[in-house]
Amino acid sequence: MKYKPLSVNYFARRVLQWYYRAKRDLPWRNERDAYTVWVAEIILQQTRVEQGLPYFNRFIETFPDVFSLAKASEQSVLKIWEGLG
Repeated sequence: MKYKPLSVNYFARRVLQWYYRAKRDLPWRNERDAYTVWVAEIILQQTRVEQGLPYFNRFIETFPDVFSLAKASEQSVLKIWEGLG
């Protein structure tokens, strides 16, 4: 049986249709702040969204910007991160 390759445009359209239908409302999804997106990316490399979401919220609440993170002690950062994965 021969398969006809899908066009890139068709595939991209289908993926986008699925995304718009199934996407979750996540706090970093519409965020334009690079720090917030960076924190989310690091957390999501460690664990699943469901497990990481409370850590993300706690981390951003405690360290709302890169300046507060830079001023924090290593121990306080590790305490917030503790148990993530």
